Amino acid sequence: MSATLATASYIGSTILFILSLGGLSNPESSRRGNLYGMIGMTIAVLATVFGPQVTGGGYAWIIGAMVVGGSIGLFASRVVKMTQMPELVALMHSLVGLAAMLVGFANYIDPAASSEFTGAAKSIHEMEIYIGILIGAVTFTGSIIAFGKLSGKIGGKTLLLPGRHWLNLAGLLVVIWFGREFLHAESIDAGMMPLIVMTVIALLFGIHMVMAIGGADMPVVISMLNSYSGWAAAATGFMLSNDLLIVVGALVGSSGAILSYIMCRAMNRNFISVIAGGFGSEGGAPAPKGAGAEPAGEVNPILAAETAELLRESKNVIIVPGYGMAVAQAQHTVYEITKVLREKGVNVRFGIHPVAGRMPGHMNVLLAEAKVPYDIVLEMDELNEDFPSTDVAMIIGANDIVNPAAEEDPSSPIAGMPVLQVWKAKTSIVMKRSMATGYAGVDNPLFYKDNNRMLFGDAKKMLDEVLVALKA
Repeated sequence: MSATLATASYIGSTILFILSLGGLSNPESSRRGNLYGMIGMTIAVLATVFGPQVTGGGYAWIIGAMVVGGSIGLFASRVVKMTQMPELVALMHSLVGLAAMLVGFANYIDPAASSEFTGAAKSIHEMEIYIGILIGAVTFTGSIIAFGKLSGKIGGKTLLLPGRHWLNLAGLLVVIWFGREFLHAESIDAGMMPLIVMTVIALLFGIHMVMAIGGADMPVVISMLNSYSGWAAAATGFMLSNDLLIVVGALVGSSGAILSYIMCRAMNRNFISVIAGGFGSEGGAPAPKGAGAEPAGEVNPILAAETAELLRESKNVIIVPGYGMAVAQAQHTVYEITKVLREKGVNVRFGIHPVAGRMPGHMNVLLAEAKVPYDIVLEMDELNEDFPSTDVAMIIGANDIVNPAAEEDPSSPIAGMPVLQVWKAKTSIVMKRSMATGYAGVDNPLFYKDNNRMLFGDAKKMLDEVLVALKA
């Protein structure tokens, strides 16, 4: 393939990637967006493999790597459950970071690559390598820790080292100083030592950064690491002089940054406070003393049969799913209940909070898998005004995103965070295993309100009983 044809293919792939991002912005067009992305990536890979930069001797290695990688991806697609998608996404981000690191080191020690640059161009190229490895290392270990937290292999509690901000500042100064040493190195051997020291510091920083972030901020962490992986890919593109990698990396990096901003707004937090960590450190433990006013009153339990009766007599129902629904894998039963109610003439809709679950769009993915119609799945801002006219608001495994303390208690740690105002419905029903707090570690006054009912137990089991009662 000629260089001109390869460039034209890259332009076509870039257009398809942009269309893919546009399609993913809406559930109804997301399938088409994924198709655009797959076609664009196929064209990009073929244009690279058969382009002028790959010689005949390298095809065996490339084909072997594609077979191994494709087999792993196919295996993951078959065995990974939809509830495990957040940790899978984090793991994929770590591979992007690892690839950026390996490409950076390989590019630096390759004499052929180094000989192409002289003078100022050589310094710029080495800076690209240094920054690319730095971003890749932070993304790699940060994503590994995020994977551990999301999968439960690492506890959700924050690790707040004494003087951690000073440690981070000291690490940054050391990285800058060794960057200077790296750029002034007279040989590859002389430059390896500062490059390795920087890499070790970046790896440790990635671990420290995510370990200090609480469980309630994990959706923001996922979008943040998505942004980092994009910038790591862009840096790799600069190292390899690959325009497509630069453009695609910038698209992913900027979209991830925008998404992180949107998620932070949805939690009434700023990006710096998320990186500083500490929010959501208790991870479902009893609420700490002083975490806002103590709720007063007793909870009102309800049985599955009574829940079914309330739903049957309702005209308007809003269902608010949360991570508890994902853990119980109850989305299919939720769809069956929705189907039965709609056949009875009940207006059923779903309210989705931007940070529900453990990654952006987590609930939308689960509901789409269960074939819940897209047109009844609405965002928080579209539904909040409708709760006063709602007969039943059913909360399935959600906690912090329906906590009235965010609006009613200025001393609460989540004060000001936009939430779904389920307590304004005629009756709210909260499905939980116990009275434990959510990931923010804050008690929920909703549980004690007069119009609220608590349906305790495994979400899947309880919803199955509700479904049986509805059909009876």
